[in-house]
Amino acid sequence: MDEDNNSGLANSFTDLMTSLAVIFILLLCTFMNNAFEASEGTRSMILGKLQQQLKDYAVQGVIVKSDPNDPLALLILVPEGLLEFGVDRFEIPPHGKDFLLGFIPRLTNIIYDKEFRDDISSVVVEGHTDASGSDTHNLKLSQFRSMEVVSESINILERQTAGREHEKIDYFLRVLSASGRGKQDLMSSAKMSRRVVFKIRVRSFGGDKLQKQLTNV
Repeated sequence: MDEDNNSGLANSFTDLMTSLAVIFILLLCTFMNNAFEASEGTRSMILGKLQQQLKDYAVQGVIVKSDPNDPLALLILVPEGLLEFGVDRFEIPPHGKDFLLGFIPRLTNIIYDKEFRDDISSVVVEGHTDASGSDTHNLKLSQFRSMEVVSESINILERQTAGREHEKIDYFLRVLSASGRGKQDLMSSAKMSRRVVFKIRVRSFGGDKLQKQLTNV
């Protein structure tokens, strides 16, 4: 009789733990889905703001769109003609600096806006080349070009801001980085492939909250 009672208690405990595990998984899935939808909603709002504020540059070939490969990222594609790096060179020519002089402050104002600043995890400047040349050479060249854009962007902000606005520069420095992509992600033509891309990634709202909830379980 005691063995039967013990067996019954063990089965009841197992059933209880199984039920709790199922409930936990369902709640976790619901939470993660809500967090993802919130992140997507924020990305859509930032995308709309970027398209509105940067519409003057659309006629020059600048494209603002969602990243098809990353549900939390936005892409700003700057065609070669606006920066016009020399063949096998990474220095930004004068008219390229003129473009950044107007573009970077406007971009910074959008991502530093109090409505969005805490929701953006990174801004990566990607340099891309065409298919000519070796992979090693193209990778180095694109890295140097992206670093030049980052360096010039910081110089522009430092010249245009002062006093308390240095907080904006500090913020930009925290989220900004450079990445040389070489001839990865080639486009339909060599000229379109030689581009600079600003990749803005929205922070996932699930991470911090999820960690806190799991810690309290």
